[in-house]
Amino acid sequence: MTTVAPADLLATIVAATRRAVRFRESACAIGDLARQTVRVPQGAAFVNALRRSAAPRIIAECKRRSPSRGILRERYDAAVHADSFADAGAAAISVLTEPTFFDGSPDDLRAVRAAVSIPVLRKDFIVTDYQILEAAALGADAVLLIVGALDDVSLKRLLDLATGRGLAALVEVHDSEELARAMEAGASIIGVNSRNLRTLTVNHDVLERLAPEYLRAGGAGILVAESGIRTGDDIRRLSGAGYDAFLVGERLITESDPGAALRELRTS
Repeated sequence: MTTVAPADLLATIVAATRRAVRFRESACAIGDLARQTVRVPQGAAFVNALRRSAAPRIIAECKRRSPSRGILRERYDAAVHADSFADAGAAAISVLTEPTFFDGSPDDLRAVRAAVSIPVLRKDFIVTDYQILEAAALGADAVLLIVGALDDVSLKRLLDLATGRGLAALVEVHDSEELARAMEAGASIIGVNSRNLRTLTVNHDVLERLAPEYLRAGGAGILVAESGIRTGDDIRRLSGAGYDAFLVGERLITESDPGAALRELRTS
């Protein structure tokens, strides 16, 4: 487990991810993974769940740990928290599966899938085809693709592979260049993260700057705001800027009753 952020945390996590994937692939070959997928991913359901409506569309996140804050919740059960989020009106569930920096596990995703009927997003640092097929086998309906972790060729390949497997892809950006790359790759769901994953610094202005850029560039997909969303006022302000949905993690999982915290956020 790692809590100290190096100069480029994103590169460090990607390197660790590639090592972990090689280990998992040695235990279960990519061809075997494809055959293990018994449930067809419901990517379209994930997309529909995020479409703007009168009620805020919140992706509630199950996350045990973060590199910036360390352990977020000592007594953590992804399936229990996901079930409480679903009962509280979450549009979808995000599950951290990265093990080294977030204490996540593919087993967390499998457990969440068994616990809820709403769409589930695999939140990880996906850089290989194997992880896409693994996500489908685990029961995910969507995957996160981080533009800053991928070159253009890899981004397009993974996006097309996910779509071909029935998975939706939430394509995450942090600046104007990454936004342009995501649009060029054909992303239809774009998440704007106010946190710089290389340094862990947060700049909330990023959220309000990139939404208008996306709309001016002709973007017609779904916009998701990520990181730093804490109040109903935040949601209303960002809705006005053009966001359709909101990914909320630490604000909820650190509360004594995460489900009640989500219910309050949705109605405040």
